Amino acid sequence: MISQEITINGKKYRLTLTDQVLSDVRRLKALYNAAYEDPESFDEVSSAISNTITQIASAVEPEVSDSDLDGLIQAVMKAVDEKSKETEEAKIKHLEDKAKSAKKSTEKPKKPKK
Repeated sequence: MISQEITINGKKYRLTLTDQVLSDVRRLKALYNAAYEDPESFDEVSSAISNTITQIASAVEPEVSDSDLDGLIQAVMKAVDEKSKETEEAKIKHLEDKAKSAKKSTEKPKKPKK
């Protein structure tokens, strides 16, 4: 879990990025995309969007005021995107390092020239 401080309209909030928050943000993005791709379905997904936003906001301390909610959700989505990018970059670096190690261990040592 990673804790992060977010400032919205001069108010400081503390967010803990848990697996649940990451999952909720992915779900919210999917719901936004569904509503964008099919505007007629917005009424159907708006309740799910609202519930997911409430779920995300509940992971923030102190309780978020309605006037800060939109900015907070945007900040949380940005934080999750940044964390996902860092995680992906770390995975790539790990795989590259692993490949280099494997290559070194399979190379035969060179014999010194006489």
